[in-house]
Amino acid sequence: MPSTDTLIRYLDDSAQRWPDRIALEEPPAAAITYRELADLSAAVCDRLRQLGVEPGDRVGICLRKSIDAVATIFGVLRAGAAYVPVDAANPPSRNAYVFHDCAVRVVVVESRTAQALRDELEQRGASPRFVFLDGTGGGEPLRRALAAAAPGAGAAPAAGDSRSPAADDLAYILYTSGSTGRPKGVMLTHRNATSFVEWASAVLEPGVEDRFSSHAPLHFDLSILDLYVPIRHGARVVLIDADTGKDPIGLGRLIAERRISVWYSTPSVLALLAQYGRLERYDHGALRAVLFAGEVFPVKHLRQVQQFWPRPRYLNLYGPTETNVCTWYEVPGPVPPERTAPYPIGRTCSHLRTRVVDERGAVLGPGVEGELCVAGPAVMRGYWNLPENTARAFLTDETGERWYRTGDIVVEGSDGEYTFVGRRDRMVKRRGYRIELGEIEAALYGHPEIREAAVVATSDPEAGTRITAFLSFRDGREPSLIELKRFCAEALPLYMVPDAFVTRTELPRTSTDKVDYQRLLEAV
Repeated sequence: MPSTDTLIRYLDDSAQRWPDRIALEEPPAAAITYRELADLSAAVCDRLRQLGVEPGDRVGICLRKSIDAVATIFGVLRAGAAYVPVDAANPPSRNAYVFHDCAVRVVVVESRTAQALRDELEQRGASPRFVFLDGTGGGEPLRRALAAAAPGAGAAPAAGDSRSPAADDLAYILYTSGSTGRPKGVMLTHRNATSFVEWASAVLEPGVEDRFSSHAPLHFDLSILDLYVPIRHGARVVLIDADTGKDPIGLGRLIAERRISVWYSTPSVLALLAQYGRLERYDHGALRAVLFAGEVFPVKHLRQVQQFWPRPRYLNLYGPTETNVCTWYEVPGPVPPERTAPYPIGRTCSHLRTRVVDERGAVLGPGVEGELCVAGPAVMRGYWNLPENTARAFLTDETGERWYRTGDIVVEGSDGEYTFVGRRDRMVKRRGYRIELGEIEAALYGHPEIREAAVVATSDPEAGTRITAFLSFRDGREPSLIELKRFCAEALPLYMVPDAFVTRTELPRTSTDKVDYQRLLEAV
């Protein structure tokens, strides 16, 4: 069996066992074997060391998803550094904030976006070294950049520590997105990641013939499963670029043509596939597992997906960036026609421990709503350079063990399975009643014409709490305001009926395909 202590060992072990198998596939035509990927990552490592990168340093990656980007990630890990990925489509100011915040030593970036990023960094007094790629795709721009910086063309190799990373070394920093305030850098070690990968491997039982979709952007925690589980087992990773990832027709065709066997995405993407992907046109018989995470999956959309794909296993995965997946639930067959409630988030993953606590941190028993806390090897080290935020994020029990406070309200059933109630920060008081805004969204999804629903609450000096529902509809079939009010009154208590309904062609989303509630709040 492969070594399991660090992420770079996954690649090296697979390159030794299956050197000529395809590791990464980048449609339409590019691919790279395990041996080639290991060699390319070693060349990246050499160049980073030439630029002064030492173990423990951070390296920024601002690239479109590609073989170039993945090879760069493994090169950073091989150098004993931590990679810090950002969305290349983000405003340069935001990416510069991230790179400055964690003091990256080097930035790997496409030439077309490099100058704007450099200008923003200089305004912040930061001057990391740059590796410029002339575009991305197939590994060729990366190879050209490294060839241009061959020994003698750049700085001498660093004289510092050249050891391989250890399990407790920092592997990557993922910055939270789509929330209020400045993004926080979540610090995750090799042990954090590999403990999750080993759990996922046990559940999915991957083989060398599997083909995993890589739909999530590299700065999103879903990408950890996308990349490292297949690499650990000599399987193939099919990289899906941002444009294709938002095109349901293109996705439906790609899943069939590339014979994807394990699919992982947010529920929103799966819902779009079922509604607009023309899935009936294609043979998706290779699919054996469909995984979803990141948000609640309305059962009517899950039912639609299952109608097209009845054979795969369906796994509901739950967990914040700070822990990756910490609970899971396998949907037991087709969604019954009478079911309206979302499925549970399930049982605790075997490599972690969970408990439900009240506002004071006291442990609660089954059947009582409280905040879910998580402990174990996958829990983050903390937030980069934010010790006070880190301290607030954890409870420490009588044994000294740290429990991460997820901020999610759940109920534990008698069977040990958790049901998600809502976010602690999405609970509002109205007319003396406590309201979880997600419950209103779930009710709205029961309307046959509603395609998307998102609910926000704002403070009103006269009315107190004002609730606004943002909706998109199927094929423009928009019910009247009276119809919407009547529907809500039949499904919800009167104090939960929204005050206003706002129609949108589609709801705004973050770069990780979650509803962007902050933009909706700004629109109220």
